[in-house]
Amino acid sequence: MRRLAATWLTPLLLALGATLALAQATGPSSTAVLVEIKDAIGPATREHFLKALEKAEADRAQLLILMLDTPGGLDAAMRDMIQGILNARVPVVTYVAPSGARAASAGTYLLYASHVAAMAPGTNLGAATPVPIGGSPPPERQPAQKDGEKEGNEAPAAPDPAGASNRKAVNDAVAYIRSLAELRGRNVEWAEEAVRSAASLPAQEALEQNVIDLVAKDVPDLLAQLDGRELEAAGLAVKLATEGMVVERFEPDWRIELLSVITNPLVAYGLLIIGLYGLMFEGYNPGAILPGVIGAICLLLGLYALQVLSVNYAGLALVGLGIAMMIAEMFVPSFGALGIGGLAAFVIGSIILLDTDAPGFGVNLGLVGGIATVSGIVMFGTAWMAMRARRKPVTTGPEQLVGATAVAVAGFTGRGTVRIFGEDWNAESPLPVAPGQKVVIERVEGLMLHVRPAD
Repeated sequence: MRRLAATWLTPLLLALGATLALAQATGPSSTAVLVEIKDAIGPATREHFLKALEKAEADRAQLLILMLDTPGGLDAAMRDMIQGILNARVPVVTYVAPSGARAASAGTYLLYASHVAAMAPGTNLGAATPVPIGGSPPPERQPAQKDGEKEGNEAPAAPDPAGASNRKAVNDAVAYIRSLAELRGRNVEWAEEAVRSAASLPAQEALEQNVIDLVAKDVPDLLAQLDGRELEAAGLAVKLATEGMVVERFEPDWRIELLSVITNPLVAYGLLIIGLYGLMFEGYNPGAILPGVIGAICLLLGLYALQVLSVNYAGLALVGLGIAMMIAEMFVPSFGALGIGGLAAFVIGSIILLDTDAPGFGVNLGLVGGIATVSGIVMFGTAWMAMRARRKPVTTGPEQLVGATAVAVAGFTGRGTVRIFGEDWNAESPLPVAPGQKVVIERVEGLMLHVRPAD
């Protein structure tokens, strides 16, 4: 009997273990991954979010919670994040929190793209109008009426390329957010208004107008309201069971932290300037080594940061040219032409360097002005000191000795030895010289001083 029981019991236990293992491997776990973004949407935040999404899918978590507080950001980074949400196998809940947070501009698109859009009390969303490069264009001017021309018969205005470009950007953004609203069954009309008119809403009004799905005061309240909700992710129906769910916070690694620092436009711009100046100083002082090492490292980091940002390469070239011309002014007698031209090129290049006005990704004009002012002061100060030095008497070489006074070491007639500036020189005098007598140097021939008695 024991042998028979062991014969039947062993396969049953193995089958039960395999079933449990298969269920654990195929069924979602009772966990949620929480990723927090409290900054402008950029390359670093995109990488951080997509890595969190990969972890949630690899761990087969029930959902991913994106806790969001952003003023907006770069369009390319936002679209990559939305593409990740739309293709995710794990439902994504975007939660604007804590109180006082906002989901402006790019954050509004992320809310509309998410499977569940939630906000905390005291938060807001909207103002999703795309910012045109270089600011808003001037309004189109109607041509002046000619004499005798009736009102209402004005000639049609010529198409404005800048205005057409802005309309294209706005219409593209409207179509994009409308498609997201229709996909998630949210308020399509208000989505278009948020883009065309930069409309904004607080949390409660957004809930009433079907812009978001729920308002929750904190994460536990959010999970309680999500319990039992049915969603669709990657074409599959998912029913959430969030009661007692464990929330795992996804922290950024060192690479994301480094990327977040160097892709800050001010940091990237500073690294670029330090790198260019370091290499320039190394070129003018070969063998200094330290400026070259620091300059090369900073330049590579700055170029990497600019490579992942939206950069105007004409601006980058103007910045490099301006610095080279300002440094050349210190060595080439151009009477200020190189210096003034370099300063102008540096300022213009710095202004147009970053080809975007997205929130959080502009170069501070005060920083540009400060660096330009310091560079100008150093450049013109160096030129002033050089001109001042030209008017001073020569203090080195044979020219320094001519006209100077030396002292005879011993008496001599014809040739002897004199001392000047702590050095003993061979001297020749047409007149007798007494010991300790002062003599004036008339000329220098090689290592021989031609002198005459001072008295």
